[in-house]
Amino acid sequence: MIEALVHGIILAGGLILPLGVQNLFIFNQGANQPRFIQALPSVITAALCDNLLVILAVLGVSAAVFTFTWLKMILLGIGIVFLLYMGWTTWKNDQSGSLASGTSLYGLRKQVLFSLSVSLLNPHAIMDTIVVIGMNSLQYTGSDRMAFTVAVIAVSWLWFIGLCAVGSLMKKMDKSGDGMRRLNKASAFIIWGTAIYMVWRLFH
Repeated sequence: MIEALVHGIILAGGLILPLGVQNLFIFNQGANQPRFIQALPSVITAALCDNLLVILAVLGVSAAVFTFTWLKMILLGIGIVFLLYMGWTTWKNDQSGSLASGTSLYGLRKQVLFSLSVSLLNPHAIMDTIVVIGMNSLQYTGSDRMAFTVAVIAVSWLWFIGLCAVGSLMKKMDKSGDGMRRLNKASAFIIWGTAIYMVWRLFH
């Protein structure tokens, strides 16, 4: 069981650490929300989505669903449109006024919607989860597979909470708000870059 736990922790860390749209969104929410607690809807939604994908991967359900090419094409198309829109809203985001007044640009509904989208509308990330986690879980059975799954899920929660907290800390250190504006511009380029990559995937 210990081996399965360690395996799950290392594997989840390797998959979740690379910079991606989901991580970028969670970090930005921590950095742009007036208080850390106001960014928690994004954190909770992203973690629950990841947990769902992990469980489906371990059970083998998601692998069967994604054998349908037309489903992957639809998800890619929706994901591309959404990322283009999200990149535009991130580019235009100037939080200096919002932070000064203590108001939040992204309310509960918008946070949940965006977090759902960056978590579930990226077929490339979903396929990585299905293939890598699903295949690695096959070597375990019973309590060992349960330990492996719990370890992966725990890493997701700890990572998203920590990422959001780091963003919130960065905001406190950036009194002028210039750093946040530059971060939003850079984030928009990364999001658009991801959308372009997905377009390439769609036609290849």
